[in-house]
Amino acid sequence: MAGKLIIGNWKMNTRAQSAQSLLDALLEQPACDQPWVGVAAPAVYLAALGARLQGRAIRLAAQDVSAFASDGAYTGEVSAAMLQDIGCAYVLVGHSERRQYFAESNPQLLAKMNNAMAAGLVPVLCVGETLEQREQGSYLAVIHQQLSILADIAAGEYLIAYEPVWAIGTGKVATLEQIAEIHSAIKTWCLQNAKPSASIRVLYGGSVKAENAESILMTDNVDGALVGGASLDAGSFRMICQAAGKLI
Repeated sequence: MAGKLIIGNWKMNTRAQSAQSLLDALLEQPACDQPWVGVAAPAVYLAALGARLQGRAIRLAAQDVSAFASDGAYTGEVSAAMLQDIGCAYVLVGHSERRQYFAESNPQLLAKMNNAMAAGLVPVLCVGETLEQREQGSYLAVIHQQLSILADIAAGEYLIAYEPVWAIGTGKVATLEQIAEIHSAIKTWCLQNAKPSASIRVLYGGSVKAENAESILMTDNVDGALVGGASLDAGSFRMICQAAGKLI
């Protein structure tokens, strides 16, 4: 897909009515109802939102997917096939909050990536370093280790999202020079080590706002944005999508 991709990650926010109201507000905005825009909603609302999005351009994304490939006695799990059934196009894999709070490991994330692609979903592998790792100078080694699962995935399309952990929800934003450095390093590593995707597209996430979106999206090797808090405000998200639309 040409142009910049924008995915809003609602995380564990909204309720049934507010999720529908937020989606309705986005659908009223031509800049948001585009095939290069997606929303990652809480799992319990995905089916209802998917039904609302029938015939619309904006894509639906899940925030997680099971590491188990098929139906079975896995209470509480949601399979990739189930997500595909209700209209999901993308799924986040390995978000830093999943790594931090649920100790997700590379073998689990590899299984999730493969399951997602087998079901026709496009997984978005999230990578990024903590503030301590950046200050120690080990950030590239950390990111390469997180990317290493891409050497073992099945063939298919995937995306990567660079999210410096120290910039997620903190109001801190990596400098444009830091963003360009890491995005270039990710693409270089993938070209040398990963199994090919349709293309190597890297999104930036970490306190992306209406005020800084255009400058971030214009940075070398930035192919889009994974938007957190700002995606919960229809007006802010619209402005981010408009910034992306200018660059198509």
